[in-house]
Amino acid sequence: MGKISPHHTRGGFCYFPGTWGIMKKEITMETQMPIKNVLLIEDEPLLGTLLKQRLEKEGFKVFLARDGDEGLQYLKNNTLDLVLLDIILPKISGFELLEKVQSDPQIQKVPIVIISNLGQETDLEKGQSLGAVGYFVKARISMEELVDHIKEFLLSNQ
Repeated sequence: MGKISPHHTRGGFCYFPGTWGIMKKEITMETQMPIKNVLLIEDEPLLGTLLKQRLEKEGFKVFLARDGDEGLQYLKNNTLDLVLLDIILPKISGFELLEKVQSDPQIQKVPIVIISNLGQETDLEKGQSLGAVGYFVKARISMEELVDHIKEFLLSNQ
């Protein structure tokens, strides 16, 4: 797999060409969006709770799973518009979960965005090769920027 060049990054976010381009239209308060179902798989209690509350404030319906196994079960049993996935998780890691998703035709079309503190190029490449549509490095992005990127993605996939 080729290197991810600097023009593929924006702030703390790496997007993968052909999966989640950068939207040109501006998101405004008047933009109407049907309720979107988001699964957040995050084991860190404070971050998970804060991000869940912030996304719900934007009108998203958010389910929070605290480990990879719980997240995978929820993914298999519910209709989702987006999964936000940490990599370092109890029971099943984020990369293991991505492998399971890719091998299951029922859920392999659900877009998954990685949110992790793992930010090495090899981690980005592994995430992309396993089907993630984007990758956020937690330490390099603010909560507001993260929420804006999530809104962009969900608006562009209506």
